[in-house]
Formats: sequence, C-alpha cells, structure tokens
Amino acid sequence: MSSLLRAFLLAAAALCAMGASRATTTITLATFPDLDRAARAALPRWHAAHPDVDVKIVSLQYADHHDRMTTDLATGSGLPDVMAIDFKFIGKFTGSGGFEDLYKPPYDAAGLRAAFPAYTLAQATNAKGELSALPADIGPGTLLYRADLLAKAGLTEADLTRDWPTFIAAGVKLKAATGACLLASSNDVVDIVLRSNLPPGEGIYFDRAGKVLVDDARFVRAFELGRAAHRAGIDAGTTMWTNEWVAGFRSGRIAGQMMGSWLAGHLKNWLAPDTAGKWRSAPLPGGVYASYGGSFYAIPRRARHKAEAWAFIQFLTADRQTQLDALRQFGNFPSLLSAQQDPVVAEPIAFLGGQAAGVLWRDTAGKVPAIPVDKYDAMATDAVRAEYQNVIADGKDIHAALADAKTLIEHRARR
Repeated sequence: MSSLLRAFLLAAAALCAMGASRATTTITLATFPDLDRAARAALPRWHAAHPDVDVKIVSLQYADHHDRMTTDLATGSGLPDVMAIDFKFIGKFTGSGGFEDLYKPPYDAAGLRAAFPAYTLAQATNAKGELSALPADIGPGTLLYRADLLAKAGLTEADLTRDWPTFIAAGVKLKAATGACLLASSNDVVDIVLRSNLPPGEGIYFDRAGKVLVDDARFVRAFELGRAAHRAGIDAGTTMWTNEWVAGFRSGRIAGQMMGSWLAGHLKNWLAPDTAGKWRSAPLPGGVYASYGGSFYAIPRRARHKAEAWAFIQFLTADRQTQLDALRQFGNFPSLLSAQQDPVVAEPIAFLGGQAAGVLWRDTAGKVPAIPVDKYDAMATDAVRAEYQNVIADGKDIHAALADAKTLIEHRARR
C-alpha cells in the first residue's frame, strides 16, 4: 500500500470517527415573527459553539403561535424544548404551571438576577415565586412619530409630549394641515395610560391580593382620554397588525404610534421601509415611563432536551453579542443590562433620521417600575378593550362599562 493511500485511509478513518463522536441532538424552538428572525440570525454563532446541538425553528403567526402553545400546554403533547412567549401572554403562561422553574437546580437562574432589569423578571415570575422564563428583549414605551408631517403642520415634539391635552390638540392641528391621523386607534391612549403611575408591586388589572382594579380612577381617566382623542378625530380607527394598519404607515395616513421601541425595527424591516428617515422617537406624553411588550423564552416541563434548551435560552438572552446582533439587525432592544451599555446603543439610527434613540430607550427602561403579571391579564385586556369599544362606538357610560368589565373579569377569574 502506498504511503499516499495509507494517509488517505487514515484521514478518512479519522473523519468517520469524528463524525461518530459528534452525534447531534436537535431541539425545537416554537416562536413567532419577528422574534424568529433574531433566533435564525443567531444560529451560526450557536452552531460554532455547540456543533452537537441543532435547532429546529417552528414559527407561526403571533396569534396562531400562542393559541397552539396554549393547546399544547393543556394536552401535554407536541411541546417544544424552548417556547417563545410575548409579554401579553406571559402572565397566563407562567400561571399555568407548565414550565420549569428556572430558579431551581439545575438552572439556578438566581445568579442572573442582576443581569436583567428587575421588572422583566417580575413579569416572568408567577404567584408561587417561580421564574418561568428569561427575557429576550424589552419594549421601553415610546412615541414614534413622522417628523416630516409634524413640520408641515408647524408642530414640535414638545407639542406631543407635554401632556395629554396638548397631545390631542396637536393631533387636531396635524390632521387639519396634512390629513394624517396622529393615532392608529384611540385604544393606544388607553393602553399607555393604564400602564402609567402604578404603585410598586401593583399590576395593571389586579392588585397584590388578586383584587380586580378595573373600576378605579386610573381606568376612568384612561377611558376619558381615549374617548377625547376619538371624539377629536385624531385616530384612524385601525386595528394593530391588520393590512389597514400597515397601509396607514406606508401611505402616511398614520403619523404616530405609541408602542415599545421595537416597533422602530418593524417599521424599518417590513412595515414601512420606504419611510426611512421620516420617523423620530420621543418620550410618552406626560412623562410616563412604561413597558410595552417584550419577549421571553421558557422551557416546558415536558420538554425532552432541557439541558440543551437551557443552554440555548442563555445564549439568546444572556449572551452580550447575541443581544447586540438582534439590536443591530432587527431593532430588538436588549434585555441584557451589559448590552444596553454598549456604545452601539448610542449610535445614530438611520431609519430615525440619525437620531440616537437608543439612549432615550435605555433611560426609559431604567425607570419602568416592576409590574407583576397575572395569569388572567390577557383575558382582562380583552374584556377592558371590548367595553372601551362600547364606549366609543355606542356611547356607553364609562363607569357602567368599567363596572361590566369588572364583573366579567371577576366571573371568569372567579374572584
């Protein structure tokens, strides 16, 4: 046998042995857009560090994903190894008891407490004190607005942020000058006001003892301000995530949106990319500091590959480079505090006309109070929104609407 052939056979044997020693495990991540794109973008770095663990990403549309996960948790079948959860559903899902407690061994996530804003961990902690998920990104509340349309109407950012009455007045002036609506829906006003001025430890809909808060002064004020905005004609009457909502951004019919900072990335990447340079980010009206959305990753109790799932979750949430890549590419604001301090956060954002909006978002995130969540938050949200529609569409009395919402919530939550 020639030395060349011998060398070839030895090399082939070595490669075979290497391949045999690298038997891979495949874990499944169940997620939704646009979070799925950030996970896919992170896979090359993950595979470089973990060549023995493949990741299968199963992505469904937002509502479909959460409906499917609700069903799978109830039946205990078809569960992924890692489950993505949006903020709106975090209370419902963590309260289900269907996830690993990440504070317990072998996870011991207590060591990560200082790595994230306190309010994000509070959102993912259930009434038993179990940490069911880690935050992938956060949504510091902000007002995104069309600077070009404001200038055309002779308005300034201060006209939008001083307080709610001046915000509504600015919306009237904007529409008269440009035909554009400052709001997609007056629901946006209600949602933000409900998240403002919450006492420490109190939830949006329930207090520490589980009492329903839906008829208190905060809800009355939110409904009154929302109704005032609607009566002033400054909202387009569109529903989020519909084709009409997207078309409103693209055509300039909708000139503002109060939401989490992550919306800037959505506008840039797919909602309205042709409007680049025309948007700016501002604080919420009246000096409100609120969290609006955010994403989490959890491990179902019946997951098959929990060790690998935990490693992958830490890679997505607690790895500085992964967090910064998601910010650069998709506008996902980091949940990881060390990533928030990176100079990239202060870099100009071309889509926002060169504004260094990340500094504003970081400042807002640092002032958001820790708001506990409840497993019935999603249900309460739907009940309150339905009654608000009764107020603006049918003229229902606000106090009567809130009383009916409270009764329904108490009945469904049996409180």
